[in-house]
Amino acid sequence: MTDYCAFSKDHKCIQWTDYEITRHELEEANELCHGNWIEIEHQREYIDLLQETLRQNGIDIPPEY
Repeated sequence: MTDYCAFSKDHKCIQWTDYEITRHELEEANELCHGNWIEIEHQREYIDLLQETLRQNGIDIPPEY
Protein backbone atom coordinates (compact mmCIF):
# COMPACT_ATOMS: atom_id res chain seq x y z
CA MET A 1 0.00 0.00 0.00
CA THR A 2 1.28 3.46 -0.83
CA ASP A 3 0.33 7.04 -0.05
CA TYR A 4 -0.34 7.83 -3.72
CA CYS A 5 -3.76 7.75 -5.35
CA ALA A 6 -4.18 8.64 -9.03
CA PHE A 7 -7.93 9.16 -8.62
CA SER A 8 -7.75 11.75 -5.85
CA LYS A 9 -7.49 15.48 -6.54
CA ASP A 10 -4.51 15.92 -4.18
CA HIS A 11 -3.23 12.37 -4.90
CA LYS A 12 -3.50 11.34 -1.25
CA CYS A 13 -4.86 7.92 -0.45
CA ILE A 14 -7.61 7.96 2.18
CA GLN A 15 -7.03 4.28 2.90
CA TRP A 16 -3.36 5.05 3.62
CA THR A 17 -4.38 7.61 6.22
CA ASP A 18 -6.77 5.08 7.80
CA TYR A 19 -3.98 2.50 7.76
CA GLU A 20 -1.55 4.84 9.53
CA ILE A 21 -4.08 5.83 12.18
CA THR A 22 -5.04 2.22 12.81
CA ARG A 23 -1.39 1.14 13.02
CA HIS A 24 -0.64 3.84 15.61
CA GLU A 25 -3.71 2.89 17.63
CA LEU A 26 -2.69 -0.77 17.63
CA GLU A 27 0.85 0.12 18.75
CA GLU A 28 -0.54 2.21 21.61
CA ALA A 29 -3.00 -0.53 22.61
CA ASN A 30 -0.18 -3.08 22.62
CA GLU A 31 1.95 -0.88 24.89
CA LEU A 32 -0.96 -0.31 27.28
CA CYS A 33 -1.85 -4.00 27.33
CA HIS A 34 1.75 -4.97 28.08
CA GLY A 35 1.95 -2.42 30.90
CA ASN A 36 -1.33 -3.63 32.36
CA TRP A 37 -0.18 -7.24 32.23
CA ILE A 38 3.01 -6.39 34.12
CA GLU A 39 0.93 -4.64 36.79
CA ILE A 40 -1.46 -7.62 37.03
CA GLU A 41 1.47 -10.03 37.49
CA HIS A 42 2.93 -7.79 40.19
CA GLN A 43 -0.41 -7.62 42.03
CA ARG A 44 -0.87 -11.41 41.74
CA GLU A 45 2.56 -12.04 43.30
CA TYR A 46 1.73 -9.60 46.10
CA ILE A 47 -1.62 -11.30 46.77
CA ASP A 48 0.06 -14.72 46.84
CA LEU A 49 2.62 -13.44 49.36
CA LEU A 50 -0.08 -11.96 51.59
CA GLN A 51 -2.19 -15.13 51.43
CA GLU A 52 0.82 -17.28 52.31
CA THR A 53 1.60 -15.02 55.27
CA LEU A 54 -1.99 -15.33 56.49
CA ARG A 55 -1.87 -19.13 56.17
CA GLN A 56 1.43 -19.34 58.06
CA ASN A 57 -0.11 -17.38 60.92
CA GLY A 58 -3.29 -19.47 61.01
CA ILE A 59 -5.52 -16.69 59.74
CA ASP A 60 -8.40 -17.57 57.43
CA ILE A 61 -8.38 -15.92 54.04
CA PRO A 62 -11.59 -13.98 53.44
CA PRO A 63 -13.67 -15.08 50.44
CA GLU A 64 -13.49 -13.17 47.18
CA TYR A 65 -16.48 -11.07 46.25
